Amino acid sequence: MEGSAMLVAATLAGGTILAIASLGLLINEKAGVVNLGAEGMMLCAALAGFAAVVHTGSNLAGFVAGMAAGAVLAAAFGVLVIWLGTNQYATGLALSLFGAGFSAFIGTGYVQATLPPRTAFEIPLLADIPWLGVAIFRQHPMVYLAMVLAAGLVWFLYRTRAGLVLRSVGESPESAHALGYPVRRIRLLAVVAGGALCGLAGAYVSVIYTPLWVENMIAGKGWIALALTTFATWRPARVLLGAYLFGGVTMLQFQLQGQGLSVPTQVLSMLPYLATIVVLALMSRNPTWIRINMPASLGKPFHPGS
Repeated sequence: MEGSAMLVAATLAGGTILAIASLGLLINEKAGVVNLGAEGMMLCAALAGFAAVVHTGSNLAGFVAGMAAGAVLAAAFGVLVIWLGTNQYATGLALSLFGAGFSAFIGTGYVQATLPPRTAFEIPLLADIPWLGVAIFRQHPMVYLAMVLAAGLVWFLYRTRAGLVLRSVGESPESAHALGYPVRRIRLLAVVAGGALCGLAGAYVSVIYTPLWVENMIAGKGWIALALTTFATWRPARVLLGAYLFGGVTMLQFQLQGQGLSVPTQVLSMLPYLATIVVLALMSRNPTWIRINMPASLGKPFHPGS
């Protein structure tokens, strides 16, 4: 029982990284913009967050620094693809490569740095409930924030006028422009908001999840987050469930290794990425379903007056 509770707790903690990043990317894609630079943004944000905590001792400063780093990189990406008309896919890949190289270069001085000890979090009374206390109620507040973000995004997209406008920009930017909405500014705001959430996810990795800094520590989670938005068919609630699914697969490899399973560690490490490939392959068998749920103008540039 204790082992299963620990697995659930680890699944929630690991899935939080993917959930926050994927929700940010979902905001981008609902506005019609594809940002393949999530991995690079998360790496730079992880470094910025870690460095901020090293110098200030405040986890909150680390999260703010991570969000700022993600937002700045996303804003640069947005200006390039929305105003200057560069290719979204090529620019996103360039951002990802830049983030990996830049964070590795700047982060050399922080490899040996350590963070101040942090207190354990738990919800009073609820944390003492057998099994549930260990599995759910002793998590970092960021785990619960991811759940609140998913619920808030559902409300925003489907219950508010601003959410309707955002979705209309992703479906038909020409129609939104004809109605007087500033399509390019809305897309830029969506890209910056998405970058800030990717930055928050990156900071969570280096400040809370694995409190250290090493080169390429995001380890492909940005790419999995990108795949997760498609897997969830651009629905926030499905993003959250999918994040926990992939988080569970990731944690399962460590549990199997701990039980001494006679399988090469490299094979177990492949599990999260293999699961991503299998899910996308299964979904591609029904392209109509993806096309119905996908924002109609996803990845397509918009030029007012053209």
